[in-house]
Amino acid sequence: MEEKFAPDSTQKFVDLESIQDGIVTLRGGPLRAVVMVSGVNFELKSEEEQDMIVSAYQNFLNSLDFTIQIIVHSRKLNIDRYLEKMRGVHEQEGNPLLKNQLSEYISFVQGFVKENEIMTKQFFIVVPYEGIGFTDVKKGIGDVFSFLSKKKKSAQQTQETIDQKRSQLRQRVDSVITGVEQIGLRAVSLQDDELLELFYNLYNPETVEKKLSSIESTQKK
Repeated sequence: MEEKFAPDSTQKFVDLESIQDGIVTLRGGPLRAVVMVSGVNFELKSEEEQDMIVSAYQNFLNSLDFTIQIIVHSRKLNIDRYLEKMRGVHEQEGNPLLKNQLSEYISFVQGFVKENEIMTKQFFIVVPYEGIGFTDVKKGIGDVFSFLSKKKKSAQQTQETIDQKRSQLRQRVDSVITGVEQIGLRAVSLQDDELLELFYNLYNPETVEKKLSSIESTQKK
């Protein structure tokens, strides 16, 4: 299913034209895919493990013959649903001692979160495909797709069908996922619903954010 964005709404300020089959089409035709990557606590690794990770990361970057954008998205962790579940457990608990401990635990978590913002980080790699004959314009990163969204066309540009462009982009995504997995990280290409939720969260940071289904499935592994 293809999601289109109305040109006469506030969405006209967003550089998105459509999302279909896990591929984002920007205005003017450039394509993007977004790969979500798991994190690793680098500081807890031994010096030898750190060296291996750094070396694998260097090899991954050197293996690419196209530009990528790495995004670290930080957001406040919302635990309302977790607390609601714990209250349900508290109400059903028949043991007075455990019931009291649950009550104290819920109060502790509420107080801790109130005084200390708990942040969660998500890691994404944006994989672009412009088409044959396009070259990158060197530019700083302004927002999630800024330096990847504007390209310069060369005189040797040839026409490609949309299917050919999508096929080339998927090959790039496969290369990125393979390279990331060789570092020892998990990677998955976001699909339509997950992309919509991601963009909703990015453009509505003050609202209660939805959870990406891929994050939940990754955490269960």
